[in-house]
Amino acid sequence: MSELSQRFRALHHGPGPLILPNVWDAVSARAVAEAGYPAIATSSAAMARANGYDDGEQTPPVEMFAAIARIARVVDLPVTADIEAGYGLAPAELAERLLEAGAVGCNLEDSRPATGELVDPEQQAAYLADVRAAAGADLVINGRVDIFIAGSNDVEAAIARGRLYRRAGVDCVYPIAAPVDTIPLLVKGIGGPVNAHARANGPTAAELAALGAQRISFGASLHHEMTNAFRTLLANLQ
Repeated sequence: MSELSQRFRALHHGPGPLILPNVWDAVSARAVAEAGYPAIATSSAAMARANGYDDGEQTPPVEMFAAIARIARVVDLPVTADIEAGYGLAPAELAERLLEAGAVGCNLEDSRPATGELVDPEQQAAYLADVRAAAGADLVINGRVDIFIAGSNDVEAAIARGRLYRRAGVDCVYPIAAPVDTIPLLVKGIGGPVNAHARANGPTAAELAALGAQRISFGASLHHEMTNAFRTLLANLQ
């Protein structure tokens, strides 16, 4: 286990919440590092747009891994990469390419990017277990649960997926877009670190941490805010 992966894994267990403002390029990664955050997390949607593609695995894998490598090169912090559903790569190849890029963590989602259809949970658990076996302890795996963005409010189904993915070897479970009032139930039911989704305009990281979330990320929302700020600036230049 590398020193960076060991450090990143430990951050999921306190003493405070792990707050990860998601980045999209080397400049934003450097800004997060300079602000004193302990790790760097990418946003697949933001990185896709920054590289001229749409979200939903539209970015060629070679370009995404190259972008991850550029980020890892400019910071001395653990880097965790949002790699959607794995770009159709076999678990061993996925783990190898992440580690070669300098990442020590990844997000893997359990819906199909093209359709939004949820993957069978047993099938997803098997994939996650194979990634874990290929990477050993060198990757900190965040298993995303897409129940809520798929349009369901079934907390018990989200908990069942989360517990299954934990048994498959993930370090953290990410029930993305979970209603804020369900977070305590998810934390208690899943029984391990839970990643909650914050935004610049709320819910805040402090609010989510108070509900029990141990890892808090922002997805593409910060890139969206920055893009809108740039548009406003441009409008005032002429």
